[in-house]
Amino acid sequence: MISKPDKNKLRLKRHRRVRGKISGTAERPRLSVFRSNTNIYAQLIDDVAGVTLASASTLDKSVSKDATKVEQAQAVGKAIAEAGKAKGITEVVFDRGGYIYHGRVKALADAARENGLEF
Repeated sequence: MISKPDKNKLRLKRHRRVRGKISGTAERPRLSVFRSNTNIYAQLIDDVAGVTLASASTLDKSVSKDATKVEQAQAVGKAIAEAGKAKGITEVVFDRGGYIYHGRVKALADAARENGLEF
């Protein structure tokens, strides 16, 4: 019998491989994206100190629950860019978390770029 590969296990494998190559600093933190079925989360992380500098998600009050998932991802991208700019962060390293750069992940990244983050 043919068994289907576990998609999340493969994603975590990709994520671990990429995390071995990229790291965030205080000057250029890592913009980490996590996507669940219902929500999307973004964090600016300083891996040297091991602290989260800023975060945004669809659970925030500023994000409309009536919008589509892609529109919510755009709102999260805008929110994380504004939070980063408030802390003086303009350059980040983008960590897509093992997800393909398409759909909600791409919408979040594009919105963050449009609102002032460079990566």
